[in-house]
Amino acid sequence: METAAIARLLEPFTALDEMRLSAISTYIDLLLKWNARINLTAIREPSEIVQRHFGESLFAAKHLLEQKLPQTAIDLGSGAGFPGVPFALLAPEVQVTLIESQQKKATFLKELVHALGLKNAKVFSDRAENHPGTADLVMLRAVERFEQALQMAVQLTNAGGRIALMIGSGQVESAKTLAAEVIWDNPVEVPCSLSRELLVGIKSLKVG
Repeated sequence: METAAIARLLEPFTALDEMRLSAISTYIDLLLKWNARINLTAIREPSEIVQRHFGESLFAAKHLLEQKLPQTAIDLGSGAGFPGVPFALLAPEVQVTLIESQQKKATFLKELVHALGLKNAKVFSDRAENHPGTADLVMLRAVERFEQALQMAVQLTNAGGRIALMIGSGQVESAKTLAAEVIWDNPVEVPCSLSRELLVGIKSLKVG
């Protein structure tokens, strides 16, 4: 997909330089090639991939980076790489770990990180509970078993660190109830989305 077309589709979300637009073009080509073999995304139309996956991910990344620059970030249940890879593209100074337990998806992510030359991104191809460390920021988007994933996200977050959820508006109150140890901000509406919201919270420094 041409970079000019990508730039136009991303206008409601953010503006990118030519280098990042070119990286997204490479990403889309690789995603579509792999998607023919394994189910990475139900969305097949490149323009819709740009707006739904890249637009939402970049909007969240920009919002999070404007709040505070983390040193480390985790994308929990990364799947096709959203929002972790767009975040890594936008913030080369942040070390991003993509956690993906399904081996075929993890293999895709490793090829993607290599193809994009992302020095600040790595893939952890195992279950999240086996990940040895925590991070300043943990991101979660469109995962299965939301309740378990949210609890794992809290565990993977440093005390005083942030959790960022890209969820349906109907899940916001549930998230606040499930993770009471997190001090949640008001949710932010994602542009061009009917119901997706960005919910960000800080993990309490209190123990117990």
